[in-house]
Amino acid sequence: MRHLVGFILALVSAAALLGGGGWAVTNLSATAAHGGGPAGVPGLLALAALAAVGLLAGILILWPAVSPLATGLPGLAALAWSVLLVLSVHRALGWFPASAQAPWAGIRFMLSHGVLALSGAAMAAPLFVPSRWRSRRAEDDDDDLLPEPIGLLT
Repeated sequence: MRHLVGFILALVSAAALLGGGGWAVTNLSATAAHGGGPAGVPGLLALAALAAVGLLAGILILWPAVSPLATGLPGLAALAWSVLLVLSVHRALGWFPASAQAPWAGIRFMLSHGVLALSGAAMAAPLFVPSRWRSRRAEDDDDDLLPEPIGLLT
């Protein structure tokens, strides 16, 4: 059941990374292109969206009760997409239209500048930690096999 919830959270974290991150990068790029910094309302909203995406990813990566699938699947997809970029630029970037106003522009930017590969590597890291695959209840049950303390040291 924990891994099924992790799969659903993987869909949420992928949508947050691509949708929220792409939208935020597009807005920050548009703000910078107009000579403005992130101090205006659109820039602050974009920074808040990036912070929210990072916070969600950080919580899902660090929280031991969450299945490693929650960040691992989107992380592996981002890494695979980055490898596809190295092998065939047109195929990797061709999935999204080249419109500068759509969130797709932010995704294309993150992919072509390595941000997606970096975040994918960080998000896939919990897949390779063996303790993340066991539930916390299984670890608590192992303590029942230990003998009871007899109180000589207390």
